[in-house]
Amino acid sequence: MLFTDLNLIKPILDALNTEGYTQPTPIQQGAIPHILAGKDLLGCAQTGTGKTAAFAIPMLQLLAKPKTMQSAGQRPIRALILTPTRELAIQIQESFNAYGANIRLRNLVIFGGVNQGPQVNELRRGVDILVATPGRLLDLMNQGFINLREVEIFVLDEADRMLDMGFVHDVKRVITKLPAKRQTLFFSATMPKEITSLADSILHNPEKVEVTPVSSTAETITQSLYFVEKANKKALLEYVLADKGIETALVFTRTKHGADKVVKDLVKMGISAEAIHGNKSQNARQRALSNFKNRETRILVATDIAARGIDVDDLTHVINYELPDVPETYVHRIGRTGRAGASGISFSFCEAEETEALRDIHKLLGRHIPVNEHHPYHTTFTGITKRPAPSGRPQRSFGGGRNNAARKQSNYGNDRNRSFERR
Repeated sequence: MLFTDLNLIKPILDALNTEGYTQPTPIQQGAIPHILAGKDLLGCAQTGTGKTAAFAIPMLQLLAKPKTMQSAGQRPIRALILTPTRELAIQIQESFNAYGANIRLRNLVIFGGVNQGPQVNELRRGVDILVATPGRLLDLMNQGFINLREVEIFVLDEADRMLDMGFVHDVKRVITKLPAKRQTLFFSATMPKEITSLADSILHNPEKVEVTPVSSTAETITQSLYFVEKANKKALLEYVLADKGIETALVFTRTKHGADKVVKDLVKMGISAEAIHGNKSQNARQRALSNFKNRETRILVATDIAARGIDVDDLTHVINYELPDVPETYVHRIGRTGRAGASGISFSFCEAEETEALRDIHKLLGRHIPVNEHHPYHTTFTGITKRPAPSGRPQRSFGGGRNNAARKQSNYGNDRNRSFERR
């Protein structure tokens, strides 16, 4: 199937052609016709499958039609996209800019951590499409700068991440300010019970589109596991990065302090590295990501809060310096590579205290990650290396599976840091 088969208008097709896009991804093929038909949608798709374009493209086409009834005064907000982090909000706006380059619609992104003045000035000029994080949106609503009474399309993006970050109550407060008659699009990579309940409460007879359940990883990603003592992880990382074939790599740690420490160690080794996490300023995070994309920095070290969004062309390697506590996060992390059919490689370091997390990952995947014993720091942890490989299990669908987010909640905070998701 091609984008030309999806009944898209010429201005959008021309913009997609400029971007070099001709063939939609499965989530785009499934979602776009339903959205164009004005239906509510429940979309469940693994990271990197193109969810943003799946809703941005048809929304632009629907909003390109003039509103029949419009309030006097400034142009009203006709579409709201609510997303958990500032980085993802920026990326979504970039997508609307790209796909809507030939359509006369104004969009604005608002998020916390920066002066609200410029955002308020843009709101006063009038906005058709608003992309927002929950904290700043509610703040500006409470100040009287935003009203959502004429929203025609509402998108809740990364709903499960909203749950992880403690934003669900804020989301529910926003929903109470939306008109009852609207089109609602709901996207989530996983569907724990709380997210299913939220979807049921805000969607009306939705169409369901599900692509590649979260328990699966791309077949193009070669995964390797390195058993190592905690004290030797730094040396193992240096050993792995001695391979000059690894031009760039995304390294994941569990904590912000850990990310900074890894960067400090890498710089001492003579390896260019920067960190991206919630304690960094907005400008610092954007600069670090830009340097990494431009290959001015070889290694980008990120925390889990960034795991589901970094979009870097031709990223070949992901390194789990520390295993995540939530097994689904492993899938999201390594999904930064092997995107759009490209090949990728992931290395995961596992120390003794992480063996329980590893068991959970193996259970989710339904198989063991192959162990690489051919390195100078290899060790053996009884109970993991001798344990039989887990048997496969049925893939989860809507409403299935346990709520891992409840087991390991991220700390609540306004507009927490996370990076880009693929368009």
